[in-house]
Amino acid sequence: MTPLRQFPAATLLAAIPLFGCHGGQPATPKATAILPLRTLHLYETGVGYFERSGEIGASTTTLPVPAGHLDDALKTLVILTPDGKVKVQGFSFGSSLSKGMARAQAGLPLEADAPITYRALLESLKGASVEVTTKGGTVRGRIVDVVDEDEKVEKTESAEKPDKPEKVEKIETKRLMVLLLSDKGELLRIDSASVTALRPTDPAFAVRLGSSLDALSTSNASTARPLELLGDPKGPVTFGYIAETPIWRASYRLVFAPDRKSAVLQGWALVHNDTDERWSGVRVSLVNGRPDSFLFPLAAPRYGRRTLVTPEHELSTVPQLMNKTPDAIWGDHLDDTGSSIGLGGIGSQGYGSGTGSGYGYGSGSGKIGKSVTVTTGSSSLLSVGDLAGVSTTEGVESGALFTYSLGEGLDLAPRHSALVPFLAHKLEVQAITWIDRDSVRAAARFVNATSQTLPAGTIAFFADAKDGAFVGESALDRLKPGERRFVEFGADLDVELQQTNTTTKEEVKKVRFVSGSLEEHFLRTTAANWSFENRSGAARDVYVVLHFDRNSKLTGPDKQDFDTATSRPVAVFHVNAKSKLDRPVTAVEGLSRRTAMSALKSARLFELAATSDLAKESRAALSEAANRQKELEETRAALDKVDQDIATTEKDIVRLRDHLKAAGEKGPAANPFVKRLLDAEDSLSALRKKREALDKESVTRRDAVKVALEKLT
Repeated sequence: MTPLRQFPAATLLAAIPLFGCHGGQPATPKATAILPLRTLHLYETGVGYFERSGEIGASTTTLPVPAGHLDDALKTLVILTPDGKVKVQGFSFGSSLSKGMARAQAGLPLEADAPITYRALLESLKGASVEVTTKGGTVRGRIVDVVDEDEKVEKTESAEKPDKPEKVEKIETKRLMVLLLSDKGELLRIDSASVTALRPTDPAFAVRLGSSLDALSTSNASTARPLELLGDPKGPVTFGYIAETPIWRASYRLVFAPDRKSAVLQGWALVHNDTDERWSGVRVSLVNGRPDSFLFPLAAPRYGRRTLVTPEHELSTVPQLMNKTPDAIWGDHLDDTGSSIGLGGIGSQGYGSGTGSGYGYGSGSGKIGKSVTVTTGSSSLLSVGDLAGVSTTEGVESGALFTYSLGEGLDLAPRHSALVPFLAHKLEVQAITWIDRDSVRAAARFVNATSQTLPAGTIAFFADAKDGAFVGESALDRLKPGERRFVEFGADLDVELQQTNTTTKEEVKKVRFVSGSLEEHFLRTTAANWSFENRSGAARDVYVVLHFDRNSKLTGPDKQDFDTATSRPVAVFHVNAKSKLDRPVTAVEGLSRRTAMSALKSARLFELAATSDLAKESRAALSEAANRQKELEETRAALDKVDQDIATTEKDIVRLRDHLKAAGEKGPAANPFVKRLLDAEDSLSALRKKREALDKESVTRRDAVKVALEKLT
């Protein structure tokens, strides 16, 4: 790693003098020289650290910074002098203008989206001294106003038939006129259409208008805004600052050795010179790290807001008698019919105040789908094995940043890009076959054996250097030193795997009651015969992804591995060239199953009570719970029957009431319906009482089940 250049703190302090006022005659203008770019550090966060070094003093020194990067440069500019003797007074630059300030300064509409039209530019010159050139000559004066004047223009339409006259009609249009007070005191009306040139004669006004239009330009951010060195320092100096840069991106090429157990990794970086400056022999470093960097508006002048305090009585800035007499102010009162009071109510005052506040609070909770009553996971009581135990230690970075320095200075033209090598290293890489369910893929077991973190990027795989054939490509995520990845890069058509005679058996070893749920801890044994076929002319190491719990023990594979990216165990088998391999594979998993009380069944409890692997006390508690659960199920069945009877009876009552209404509520025909209706209502009342009793019985029996299960804790 190549660190940034470092200088003693005293050296940095000596380079910056105390603030103060210095008198003296202005210096004679000197030629301008750009301090050359010597070093560039490119970061993953999209910023670059620029270092410019050289001798200063013979000419005015500037740093070429685009306007869009000026804020970054101002907040990070650092001065580095080797001996501390060069003293810098500071830098000057053209002040930045926000678009709002630019519009206000130019007298243009303040709305950001308002178009800048010819009329808007003319109106921005109201009151300004200008020189107007027309076809008739040139006149000097001040613009009074820009107005529209109505004008009628004759429009002639050709006749529809030869024997008919042409149609002539007058159309009202508007003509843009400039009212000008000439230097001779004449008030002139000038048609804007006849104006060929209009120039502000006040140099300061022209400068303000020009700087405002610079700020409003669509390419303002890329306009050069050089920082000019103040004073007359002399000697060697280095200036460093950060600026926005295109993010450098990595891509890799991996060339396998003939034995396909090692490879050479080539790392290439794509860098961009998006500036207007040519890079000549620039030392470029690619920094693999993410230091914090942010945007901060610093360059443009900012203005605070002060409270407006006014006199108690409102006072006008225009005299009352400026253009009116007291009689005109008072009025003629021709329509007055009543009396008036002359001196009362002189003056008025108005007061206003306002305050407001707003608060918002929000909270919520939700549940999507049905309640989960049975869940299966790893057992915390049965320790079978750890299929992740073969995984290597996680990679560790020794620092926040890793730097890849290019071997030689980089020459790159403005607005050009370059693909440059930054890494060449022999790695421990093994070509393998990767099988995950029905997918058979060509892959590589990749270990970062370098001392630095590899940034994320695409990776292309090639056969040995002699053959040089392209075999596939993939993507590599960020990889710390020592970390391992399995990278797939193509389909493997030469290897097949078939699993036959698969059997599964579960053995419950422990049972307990926790948080209202029955928790079973059991061993699940899965056995199968795995048949491999390798049709290629080279031996293959086949890596099979296992979808077993991490708390497992595996027998049958040649060895085991672990994919840290997906947290999956992997079984490894060596299959010779053009051969088949049959291997029995057995996996024993330590699992647990949680069943909520609402999902318990007496049949399962009786089954658990008969399990010989459980302790005698546990079997007794389960047997009692099974009997209580059976009673609860009988009560629930009775409840379901009562609910059905209640629903049937309610329908009968509705039907009988309809019959009674059709037969008439009185008379002999209604008597049978009345009796049946009364009997149905009596039956419904009895059913509801029975249901109430069964509800209470259900609660009692559910509590009895819980009491029996709590003995398992």
